[in-house]
Amino acid sequence: MSLFLVFACLAHAKSVQDFDVRPGNSPQINKINLQKAIEWASARGATLFFDPEVEPYHIDGGIVLKENVSLKGVHGPTPRGTSHPDKNQPVGSVLKITDRRAPFITVESATQIKGLQFWYSDQTIDDPSAVIPYPPTIQVSQVKAAQGIYLSCLTFYGEYVAMDFNAQPEHPCELMVFEHCYGYPLSGEFIRMDYVYDVPRILHCHVNPAIQRFIGGQYPPAIVDAVIAQKSFAYAINHTDNAQLIDLFTFGTYGGILLGGESYGQLTNFNFDCVTIGIHKKGNSTKNRNWQIAQGSIIANTGDKIQDIHPILIEGQGHTSLTNVEAFSGANAALTTVAENASWDFIKIQGDQKLSVSVFGSRMRDYISDEPATITNEKAIVQFVGCIDKDEMFYNRTFE
Repeated sequence: MSLFLVFACLAHAKSVQDFDVRPGNSPQINKINLQKAIEWASARGATLFFDPEVEPYHIDGGIVLKENVSLKGVHGPTPRGTSHPDKNQPVGSVLKITDRRAPFITVESATQIKGLQFWYSDQTIDDPSAVIPYPPTIQVSQVKAAQGIYLSCLTFYGEYVAMDFNAQPEHPCELMVFEHCYGYPLSGEFIRMDYVYDVPRILHCHVNPAIQRFIGGQYPPAIVDAVIAQKSFAYAINHTDNAQLIDLFTFGTYGGILLGGESYGQLTNFNFDCVTIGIHKKGNSTKNRNWQIAQGSIIANTGDKIQDIHPILIEGQGHTSLTNVEAFSGANAALTTVAENASWDFIKIQGDQKLSVSVFGSRMRDYISDEPATITNEKAIVQFVGCIDKDEMFYNRTFE
């Protein structure tokens, strides 16, 4: 987009400061005035703009982003943090959150949030016993169906759950887009979605504990270990049709991605680093509970014991196709890894229902078991073609 078009778009945005939403206000006043601004914008389909400032906009939670409203700031994603000249805090279009009672903002249909930083200033970055379990930063509406929500170029500092799109079954949502979002949720959950129908997209998102390097430093291993102990997944989806997941990264969470039993779609170009389970795929039917997974790497090296560590775990029904997926392990000083600095296997397939798995051109190494596949499901049909095992030998095998 040309600079002319950028400035033209901003010229048609209304500053939140015109509604007396300002860095110097109390969080209660800013919440009241921002909600009034949203009401004004909803009837017009307008954009509200957070002017960049040296100090953040301190705002209480419980905001409802009504239909047709866009909230925008100046930023692309800022994964290491913008840097105040005198203090360890971000600058720019920064929303400061200290409210522990309610999700910060609930989104309705035809809404957009782009170019903002969310900063939990009271959150610890070095004491796992002092972690504050904040409500989600962004939550989908729980009282009405929400369609067409666009979340882009967002960065989270100190959040517990970043984006909660677990909708109610009676109020499902659809056509969600998450792109270029960065953070490190201290619950281990960055994006979770349930009852999200019709092609949700998660694109180019990054979870990494080094997120606050410029405004507070690297998270110590004790914090990362505490996140892994939550046994949650950075990304989780269920009751979801045709999900499109491209270019996803996570570091130092128990799980990379959970593909629930009522989901199907494609996952491509990913890296799940320092996890216990990289991909956990389930399936509740044979018709369309199938996943095509390609072009990724998994480093599984942490957990209670090595027998629990599986780059890929599959159960239930349906088919899984894995193409060019590499798994390896090793030590990492940013967290506690198992003594063996390895995984138990490359893939574990469990359960008692018929399922099928195809693995093509995958590099499998640094696992302890004799075989790269642990298969406890006697009804599983599994084929490896053109793969390389831990001994750097071709691995071509069929289990049926």
